[in-house]
Amino acid sequence: MKLYLIPGSLDWQPERYKYSAEQMMLTLFPGQRPEYPQGELCTMEGNDSAAAFSLSVEGGQAAMTARVIWQGREECATTTFPAWELEQPPERVYHVIQHALKQAFYRAGVALLGQEPPWGALTGVRPVKLPTRVLAAGGTEGEAKDQLEQEYHVSPRRAQLAVDCAKASLAVERSLGQREVSLYIGIPFCPTRCAYCSFVSADVGRTLKLVEPYLDALCHEVEVTGRILRQAGVTIRSLYMGGGTPTTLSAGQMDRLLTKCEEVLPLEGCTEYTVEAGRPDTITLEKLQVLADHQIGRISINPQTLEDHVLAAIGRKHSAGDIEQAYRLARSVGFASINMDLIAGLPGDTVEGFRRSLDGVMAMDPENITVHTLALKKGSTLMTRGDTIPGGEQVLKMLDESLDALRGAGYDPYYLYRQKFMSGSLENVGWAKPGTEGFYNIVMMEELQTVISVGGGGVTKLVDPGTGKIVRLPNPKYPHDYLASQEKILAQKDEILTFYRG
Repeated sequence: MKLYLIPGSLDWQPERYKYSAEQMMLTLFPGQRPEYPQGELCTMEGNDSAAAFSLSVEGGQAAMTARVIWQGREECATTTFPAWELEQPPERVYHVIQHALKQAFYRAGVALLGQEPPWGALTGVRPVKLPTRVLAAGGTEGEAKDQLEQEYHVSPRRAQLAVDCAKASLAVERSLGQREVSLYIGIPFCPTRCAYCSFVSADVGRTLKLVEPYLDALCHEVEVTGRILRQAGVTIRSLYMGGGTPTTLSAGQMDRLLTKCEEVLPLEGCTEYTVEAGRPDTITLEKLQVLADHQIGRISINPQTLEDHVLAAIGRKHSAGDIEQAYRLARSVGFASINMDLIAGLPGDTVEGFRRSLDGVMAMDPENITVHTLALKKGSTLMTRGDTIPGGEQVLKMLDESLDALRGAGYDPYYLYRQKFMSGSLENVGWAKPGTEGFYNIVMMEELQTVISVGGGGVTKLVDPGTGKIVRLPNPKYPHDYLASQEKILAQKDEILTFYRG
């Protein structure tokens, strides 16, 4: 879709609002990608999909107008607000114009589409933040839900989902200690790359020689990080090992890494240890026993689907039977908290197939079930080979069925987030049996607490709860870049000490 942000006579710095326009475009027209043609507005003529935005002031009123063309039809919508709001501090002016642009774009787009998306005009990764603010300020659940429905046009079902997750977020926030952090350990290796995946990870079959050097560097980074955290006087509340697939490490390598963590990290107050065991083709009894021996109480075994033909389509080399076997193996070792992931919208899947997968996972009775919506990312194989995938309406049916089935089975939603390029512009939701919510998932997604990251692809987020300020310290993504950047990575740890010493 071609997007035109027209300067006009007002100096409203339209370039600043490209991202806002893109967010609403993806919400209304998920399959579109933004283009920014040069030239006058008249070049919109003849376009099949385009949107133009202009800001004007007349008397005491300011007006943001969106002119949208879709499949040969055109609609205009205008959002007005008091002109004096343009005289406020720059950041406040930015938010006023941003909100007006999104609302105008939304109304014009809905008029063309003839229906409203489930999340209405709400954009962004973290929809839970809005109801959380209402509840934290003393508002009721009804008031939080009303704001989502009336101001942002969110459907009642999605509004309730966000409010439920806001309650879980607030419960965790109230439990946080002043000098606690969470720790993320990144293992950017997988046995093979799934077709839908855009995460940066290396195929172990091709990069086996990097695993041992990577582990050496990671253990050294863990050691330096532990020293810095102790000097800063902070302790680790939750430890989460993700990837990639952490269980691509051998049992001996995993034992070495976890032993190092226990030796050097301030884990005295750690209440949650999680490892993404992930793919069943990396799970063995020996590895599971190592995890259990090192206090890992929560693991993931992620089928994504229990339909064998869909597993083949996404590049998995195992069957649904292998997933069930891995699950039974984990239970036999004694794991009392297991998460399982499903993805709605995978190539070759159907509403009926997704329901069979959901029923199969619920029959295994894990403590947590996370239902993701397929996100079509540029780096994924799906985008390059052009697979046929379920449409937005089918994916919505899959997710709506999961809402009903999981609530009916006694699971509660506890965290949710959205991503760019998701089928139907929908959501990812973590479901948990009462009392088994993943602490790390909430603090990470809602940015409630500092998360220190070690390893390739991790991003440390230093969170100041008082001001809301977040300092980001990224590590290189690829294993070979991580290995080549050790000096810079370790020097960056000093910023953690500076942050906590003020």
